[in-house]
Amino acid sequence: MNGERKVISFVVTGFGEEYTVQTYENEYRNLMVLLNDKIYMEDFGQCGGQGRCATCMVEVTAPDDGLLTLERNEQSTIAKKGGVGQNTRLSCQIFINDALNGAVINIPDDLL
Repeated sequence: MNGERKVISFVVTGFGEEYTVQTYENEYRNLMVLLNDKIYMEDFGQCGGQGRCATCMVEVTAPDDGLLTLERNEQSTIAKKGGVGQNTRLSCQIFINDALNGAVINIPDDLL
């Protein structure tokens, strides 16, 4: 490899808009930080990425099933919100890596 970083590209939908986001592996700590930087959302991720508040919940459609694997206590935090689908994740628990490439991240309208 000659020092070039692979571009990770994915789509974010929410607020009636669709955004194509491009980044690099580990450019941001996690998806929540990236979304707050690229698409500012008030009160998104209130606990600062601790995985405790479920205010950064997203719905994920991805070609890579690894993106749907829940981290730590993510399932119990998501359950606090109630009525979530199997593709629901906390964006603070999604790391910026190649698994995001080609994914569609939906920010539910009722989240904010």
